[in-house]
Amino acid sequence: MIDHPHGGYRFLKGIGPFSSGCRAAPGYEVVHAVFHSLPPLDAGFDSIEQHLRSIGRPIQALCGMELRIAAPLSVAAFDAFNAPYIAKLKSWDVFVGELNPVARTNVAPEPDRVSRPSVYGFSYTVESQRMAPTLIAAGGGELKSARLDESEIVRFGDTSPGGLAEKAEAVLGIMSKRLAGMEADWSLVTAADVYCVHNIHAILESTILPRLKEASRRGVHWFNARPPVTGIDFEMDVRVVGQEIVLP
Repeated sequence: MIDHPHGGYRFLKGIGPFSSGCRAAPGYEVVHAVFHSLPPLDAGFDSIEQHLRSIGRPIQALCGMELRIAAPLSVAAFDAFNAPYIAKLKSWDVFVGELNPVARTNVAPEPDRVSRPSVYGFSYTVESQRMAPTLIAAGGGELKSARLDESEIVRFGDTSPGGLAEKAEAVLGIMSKRLAGMEADWSLVTAADVYCVHNIHAILESTILPRLKEASRRGVHWFNARPPVTGIDFEMDVRVVGQEIVLP
């Protein structure tokens, strides 16, 4: 993990648009916030900045973003979408050198689609005496590597029960690796989110819940949504938090 000198957290290196996850540093905890509305991206950025200012936290305390887009994007369109997002984080002086420390989930909801990129929620650190760890693992789809290419997608185009099970296994492996990288495991997880528009009922019992172990007692939060890149069918993120709030 890499220390954020001003954010009150450490993070796992990811790719340009996001880190792989963030864990609160000693003396801090991660708070998860969602908007009751879905503000457009620019207005959402403003609301995040105002909220952090109102509670006396620097903008560098931002450690997670949850976005909603109208539809999955091609790799080229995904790169184009990320460019101004990355520029905004850099303008906030959130980056650590050339590394983006902010974890992210970015999905396209169905059937209640958004007309433009919007902010669903975000995470940040606050000073705290909480001893238990708090963290977020970034959203991840069924890719064999960090390279966004059709050849890297597990069971590309196969949304049969068997195909979905293999995709879920791959994503659960990614989440397990991210948790381990932040010195945590499934026993600590307070929320596991699944993003998929296909029928996952069969694989909940056979594949997903057994891998969640103790976290399965809290169930799974399913979003009828597609991952952000065309061709990816199954995505998850997880978090370990003690505080979750809803903002207007």
